[in-house]
Amino acid sequence: MIKTIEWREDKVFMIDQRKLPDDLEIISCSNHYEVADAIKDMAIRGAPAIGAAAAYGMALAAKNYETDDISKFINYLEKARDLMAATRPTAVNLFWALGKIWELTINSDITVKELRDKIISKAKEIAETDIQTNYKIGENGVQLFDDGDIILTHCNAGSLATVFYGTALGVIRSVYRQKRNIKVFVDETRPVLQGARLTAWELLEEKIPATLICDSVAGFLMSRGEISKVIVGADRIGANGDVANKIGTYSISVLAKEHNIPFYVAAPFTTIDFEINNGNEIKIEERRESEVTTIMGRRIAPIGIDVYNPAFDVTPNKNISAIITEKGIVKPPFFNNLKRLIKLNKCKKN
Repeated sequence: MIKTIEWREDKVFMIDQRKLPDDLEIISCSNHYEVADAIKDMAIRGAPAIGAAAAYGMALAAKNYETDDISKFINYLEKARDLMAATRPTAVNLFWALGKIWELTINSDITVKELRDKIISKAKEIAETDIQTNYKIGENGVQLFDDGDIILTHCNAGSLATVFYGTALGVIRSVYRQKRNIKVFVDETRPVLQGARLTAWELLEEKIPATLICDSVAGFLMSRGEISKVIVGADRIGANGDVANKIGTYSISVLAKEHNIPFYVAAPFTTIDFEINNGNEIKIEERRESEVTTIMGRRIAPIGIDVYNPAFDVTPNKNISAIITEKGIVKPPFFNNLKRLIKLNKCKKN
């Protein structure tokens, strides 16, 4: 594994996920406009990775703007923040990271140099914290899995969706390393094929036993008793435990519930948006028609056909067995237990 994104030589380097699995290509961004384009065009994707990218984008904006006027500097940063915020609307980590950077601008007595240095330092901290968070999620999630489990995962919540290691796939990595005798089924995840292109690639790289399936095969396998656990990532989680994740997640959760299969969500605590009461309040991104009408640049649908292409759906909390975070495992009732987890961690710090 290599880092999905990192800061080197005053630039941001990231794996271009559009090129995988054929080519492992690293692209560099020297300004925040290039980072914003990389997020919007899905050169980088996955909620935690997007958050780190947005923070690094702000660091580039701070580095590149030359002025000694703190007011002009903050005005420029505000425009950069708004540009980043407009890239993708569903993943809350993007907005969380931008908020952490923006908090640094509140001190009006700070100099431009001091603020610039603080922003770059904070962006690096956000990225490094994500790595430690993912390791902890993996460690916490192991207890929910057994030797011999056959695990289904959807989309890509691996190292490529984070700075390093992964959330849902991070749990699978940790389970494999400790219990080893597991097998993974990977949904292809139409329309952009994050499962087929990215998750399958990651699992092969680590020699974790995995089988790729069409999205529509999951229910068939469940009906035959060939899936024992399901684990996915998340792009935003409401205060009540409703989860927005890659389109198709909801369908899998319904199938899992019908077949009495545990359905787990792995995500950093920052993915929980306590300002959203439930999944109905989550804005669902709609993406371009070509993602559905073409596969890897080749047209598969007739010209002129109408297309509906939501990037995410919402899985209701009633279909979720547990949410695995770095702070602990949360089980129903989610609204009460998520709040309780916050209080427990505040007490530990004090």
